[in-house]
Amino acid sequence: EVQLVESGGGLVQAGGSLRLSCVASGFTFADYGIGWFRQAPGKEREGVSWISSSDGDTYYADSVKGRFTISRDNAKNTVYLQMNSLKPEDTAAYHCAAGLVNGMEWDAEYEYDYWGQGTQVTVSS
Repeated sequence: EVQLVESGGGLVQAGGSLRLSCVASGFTFADYGIGWFRQAPGKEREGVSWISSSDGDTYYADSVKGRFTISRDNAKNTVYLQMNSLKPEDTAAYHCAAGLVNGMEWDAEYEYDYWGQGTQVTVSS
């Protein structure tokens, strides 16, 4: 059974930090690019960041560049999203997703095969 399980969300004050984790199982993790997406109430889901399967290429949404860092540990089947300098507008449910994704289409949801259930991030002002 394929699973992606996110953790690490919570309530934090503006300017604070959180580290999200996404643990994968049931597929060959090292073959897949991993993306983080988020969806705030009343808004469409948007791509946050992506990391390639093996060569370390990364992409970030303009809104999080310089504040968020994505990384992966293939030995642990885990991808991390370090989020610093959090803002109230970062409040959303964060989901990780796995797909055989071309980097140029990293934020195209249809490119992803597997999705996690999400973890809530709430940033207070």
